[in-house]
Amino acid sequence: MTLKKKHPRESLVSMTELVLPNDTNTLSNLMGGRLMHWMDIVSAIAAQKHSNRVVVTASVDNISFRTPIQLGNVVTLKAKVTRAFNTSMEVRIEVEAEDIPSNVRVDSNLAYFTFVALDKEGRPTAVPEIEPETEDEKIQFDGALRRRQLRLILAQRMNPKDANELKSIFDIQT
Repeated sequence: MTLKKKHPRESLVSMTELVLPNDTNTLSNLMGGRLMHWMDIVSAIAAQKHSNRVVVTASVDNISFRTPIQLGNVVTLKAKVTRAFNTSMEVRIEVEAEDIPSNVRVDSNLAYFTFVALDKEGRPTAVPEIEPETEDEKIQFDGALRRRQLRLILAQRMNPKDANELKSIFDIQT
């Protein structure tokens, strides 16, 4: 059975949270673990929207904490599927923090999470392909294969010599 292709916009999810005292560390900044929890939720919803399945987190790429998010800030997380493989999907999450009284917004975090779709028996199942529409979506789609190969190499599930997309980056000889 061939699944109908979907566009990244169909998986777009936006989630907004207010940073409260119980979300912060002793410096009154949002705790990294709390942010990662929110990122996992928003990206899982995006993956579920794309696959119409229950999903589980398979991997989390590097999360860079560019700018601290402070107590009282409003945090907006936006996630959408960038590419789908056989049973897995890469989801890009962008995090913006806003200090509403001062009208200051900052791009705070960026990450890629990978999810696997499961059938009713809990086994990995096929997901629809992604058909990018915008130029940015096409760039994200193309980059997803390189990111996937790097993830697989780091997890020791792929031999670097088999990573065709990375050969030019690392000057890998075959």
